[in-house]
Amino acid sequence: MKSTLHKTQNNLREKTRRVMIELLNQQLADALDLGLQAKQAHWNVKGPHFIGLHELFDKAAEELEGFTDDIAERAVELGGVALGTIQIVSKKSRLAAYPLDLTSGQKHVAALSSALSKFGTTTRAAIDTAAEAEDADTADLFTEVSRGVDKLLWFIEAHLQAKE
Repeated sequence: MKSTLHKTQNNLREKTRRVMIELLNQQLADALDLGLQAKQAHWNVKGPHFIGLHELFDKAAEELEGFTDDIAERAVELGGVALGTIQIVSKKSRLAAYPLDLTSGQKHVAALSSALSKFGTTTRAAIDTAAEAEDADTADLFTEVSRGVDKLLWFIEAHLQAKE
């Protein structure tokens, strides 16, 4: 069953808009899950590097919130509905469930790095899908998100690469 599109004067073909809205909502579910995973790490990290990691995980969650807003708004701009409820996210996210028993900073860093990597991979695939659909604006949005996620991954993953 086709979802109803809101009227818009956006001149992208309807088929393209429908495909992009579905793609955007899938990435939205993953991004919202990832943001909550960053907050989970932020709230529960312990250990000798607590304050640095606590602040880093919070910064990651804030940046991810910006990405989710941009992704959701693009779906609406195309005449769709942004699907960002917790019920939808819990059903649609492709990320692994965040382990709830972690306390060590290194284990939080590893878990969040893995989730960021997965999201980065799906975001790069979304760039290609949007480009193939000839929606340069959505491809550009995902390119911006990809750059930001790669930077977050670098900041967080650097804590695994140090030889102490």
